Amino acid sequence: MAIVCPECDNPLDIDVDMTDEGEVITCDECGTELEVVTLDPLHVAPVDAEGYDDEDLTRDSGEEEDE
Repeated sequence: MAIVCPECDNPLDIDVDMTDEGEVITCDECGTELEVVTLDPLHVAPVDAEGYDDEDLTRDSGEEEDE
């Protein structure tokens, strides 16, 4: 199944039958590490040094943390 990298919009060809949730793949174009979040529907999210959680799927600016 083809999806696009959320960082650079490069098409990614991921074989859902050969992939597991939690698996980390790398975008060939920009080098971003992407974790497979769900398989049905297929969804990937960038992995950074701190990881991610479900709220990062709709990245916010974190402005509320400064209060």
